[in-house]
Amino acid sequence: MALRARLMGPGRGPRVLLLLSAAFTALLVASILLLPSLLLRTGGARGPSFLLSSPAAGDLQQEQQDQRYPVSFAYLISAASGDAARAARLLAALYHPANTYLLHLDREAPAGEHRRLAELVSARAVYARAGNVWVVGRPNLVTYRGPTMLTTTLHAVALLLRLRRRWDWFVNLSASDYPLVTQDACLLADMMEAFAGLPRDLNFIQHTSHLGWKIKKRARPVILDTALYEDGRAELIRPENITTNLRRLPTAFKLYTGSAWTMLSRPFAEYVTMGWDNLPRTLLLYHANIVSSPEFYFQTVACNSLRFRNATVNHDLHFIRWDNPPKQHPLHLTARDYRRMLLSGAPFARKFREGDPVLDRIDRDILRRRGPGQFAYGGWCAGDGDGDGGAAALCGNPQEPRRKGAVRAGAGARRLKVLLGKALAPGNLRRRQCR
Repeated sequence: MALRARLMGPGRGPRVLLLLSAAFTALLVASILLLPSLLLRTGGARGPSFLLSSPAAGDLQQEQQDQRYPVSFAYLISAASGDAARAARLLAALYHPANTYLLHLDREAPAGEHRRLAELVSARAVYARAGNVWVVGRPNLVTYRGPTMLTTTLHAVALLLRLRRRWDWFVNLSASDYPLVTQDACLLADMMEAFAGLPRDLNFIQHTSHLGWKIKKRARPVILDTALYEDGRAELIRPENITTNLRRLPTAFKLYTGSAWTMLSRPFAEYVTMGWDNLPRTLLLYHANIVSSPEFYFQTVACNSLRFRNATVNHDLHFIRWDNPPKQHPLHLTARDYRRMLLSGAPFARKFREGDPVLDRIDRDILRRRGPGQFAYGGWCAGDGDGDGGAAALCGNPQEPRRKGAVRAGAGARRLKVLLGKALAPGNLRRRQCR
């Protein structure tokens, strides 16, 4: 998203900027505190909103899930305009009845695309039967590199906590991500197997206090995000002469940076939402005017918290290829990166172009899906159908009594366990933890 410059007079600039910053931070806090305004509902100004799960079915499935599966995950899938089909494909690749899924399509997307996303998701009857897939009915306006990306993630965390479903870790993904671990059923059998033996308070957050070039380009410039106060508009504003509007680095806390893609434990998710010792709120105010705040916020909260700093693993669980020196966007992954993706052991990779042939190869060779619209064969999902009905297709109904819910690990679990073993090795963990 391009930044728009506004010139300010030499005498008024800093004062006006401070007043505007105060107004923006107040709006940001209000957007977080008014969490019920984002609850999924059945109607809205932009057309129909969608709640794609049955509460009764969800409660019953939840009781069964607690007995069948060792761990479970809550996913946020964020999509921008034009990404409805990609988000639906990612959901199918990630799907497992034990998990919870929340899809958010930027409010800037046309109303027709919001309807299309809901139609793509509601067309899969298994989602409603399991009661575990939700589409945000009142989406946010999101500015790239602005704090509205962060507030959208925090809103999603709050919603997923409010739903009456068990989950152990929260994972944020974009529609340009894709899973890399195989499974016995649908992706997360390997995830469940790999994470079943881990402490439930671990957070996977790539982080460092060595800010480097980000001091000048990210931490010190002051920005304003128009999506916090203007309807139908999303851009960042900062003065043209940023050398006169640079703030000093904080001394009340230590600033950390890293990847915007994280896996947060449920205790930490509750902490950043409730903020009972005020650290998350204080840091949220600070990050209201920082460039690319999702690359700073969770890192800074975790590493400045006495409770969570020793439960933070320095890894984002993604395979990402950057150019040298790294720019704002990672390189697109192609078939040439396939072997390196597998060898990384990471459960996710980004980013991919829509419809790239390497995605079909991942579906066929890793996830064992027979098509981009189908679930993987085995475990909870077995039979001759496409996963959405048919007398022989067990995956059409997650509550089918013949389904045992077995978790059988595959090669993906072995690769992921190697990665986790290295990241959690005592010497390696302490050496790379909140330094």
